[in-house]
Amino acid sequence: MTEPRFGPAGNSESFAAAGFKKSEDAPAWLAQMGLTAFEYQCGRGVRCGEETALKIGAAAKQHGIRMSIHAPYFINLSSEESERMEKNVGYVLETARLAVPLGATRMVVHCGGQGKLTRDRAMRNSHANVKNILRALDEAHLTGCTVCLETMGKKSVLGTAAEVCELVAADDRLLPCIDFGHLNARLTCRTGGRMNTREEVAALFDLMENTIGRERTAKLHAHFSHIEYNDKGEVRHLTFADTVYGPDFAPVAAETAVRGYTPTFICESAGTQAEDALAMKRCYQTCKGE
Repeated sequence: MTEPRFGPAGNSESFAAAGFKKSEDAPAWLAQMGLTAFEYQCGRGVRCGEETALKIGAAAKQHGIRMSIHAPYFINLSSEESERMEKNVGYVLETARLAVPLGATRMVVHCGGQGKLTRDRAMRNSHANVKNILRALDEAHLTGCTVCLETMGKKSVLGTAAEVCELVAADDRLLPCIDFGHLNARLTCRTGGRMNTREEVAALFDLMENTIGRERTAKLHAHFSHIEYNDKGEVRHLTFADTVYGPDFAPVAAETAVRGYTPTFICESAGTQAEDALAMKRCYQTCKGE
């Protein structure tokens, strides 16, 4: 597919309301809506059995749905504690093992909190932890799922666009997961967020191209949702019904279309993620003149 893909993170409330109870039914439901991606959520731990994962993966393949998977939130790449570093690797390996039957080709991994460390030291630790993770995936022969490091929404956490690009630039096997809502939340000032204009989106894409090259930038993984924020950054995910916080998807869609990028856009709205993903797809099609 030479077009961007659009889909939800997990199942919308409307999925259950329609009478569906199993995630293996999600790919057919999403395809019927006109969506082409689905991100399986393991944020609170890897709990899906292999049999269920195989069913989801088979259904996704049948209906043309690209699968991705979100690793547990417990990962802290900035840690230098040996026990935490070992756990980081364990969480990623667990996720990668599940990715195989799911047919997931991308794994989203959070960066870590800065804590009492300097920003530079936290980044050095993150580089080391990412190397450990890639080495462990190689040794376990679990290399079919690209690790996508995510931009984060709180200012106290590593994960600016520049930091993620620096980490990803260290190894061609990595990709960025650009969360536009997170960036908008952490770049706030008293007048509001800062990922709402074509100029701001263009500057982000230019940064990425200059750091990791156009080819990798063009196929980035992306999260999008409206997110409430305060002076410290992200507070909570909202839906597209929000008209206060944003960000607006139209500038992202327009800049993506004009540059010919083919990212995967995963919508993380709070309960309406499939419906809002479809709205994103329609916005993109409008920007492209379809």
